[in-house]
Amino acid sequence: MTVFAMDEADVATAISHPFSMIGSDGLPPGNDGKPHPRMFGTFPRILAKYVRDTGLLSLPEAVRKMTGLPAEAFGINDRGLIRQGLAADLVLFDAETITDRATYEQPQRPADGIRMVVVNGRIAVEEGEYTGARAGRRLTAA
Repeated sequence: MTVFAMDEADVATAISHPFSMIGSDGLPPGNDGKPHPRMFGTFPRILAKYVRDTGLLSLPEAVRKMTGLPAEAFGINDRGLIRQGLAADLVLFDAETITDRATYEQPQRPADGIRMVVVNGRIAVEEGEYTGARAGRRLTAA
């Protein structure tokens, strides 16, 4: 079921609040179903629409709301920052071209502008191609 109940002004107010975090509850579909487009589009949309296009968030603030702030809030101590000794979960993207392309009709369309995804220090996606690396794991608070 898809319900359109969000108001853009409310979204802008929520994501600009200093304590708000940015995440997604998009999950892969089971039994050949279609996921919500937010599974592939949440983070690129924030970076394109709310950082680059409208300037509602600065790039450092948006990245903090997607990484360090949630890791800290949920007690996941080895993630969220780039620092020696922490897990290397990184996304290399072009801030000028990143764009979400997922739609309700094609919810698994990858975003433009993402060059590489590194999970636990292993390259998982490079130039839009999945490498086969399966370095992820379920995360729990420390």
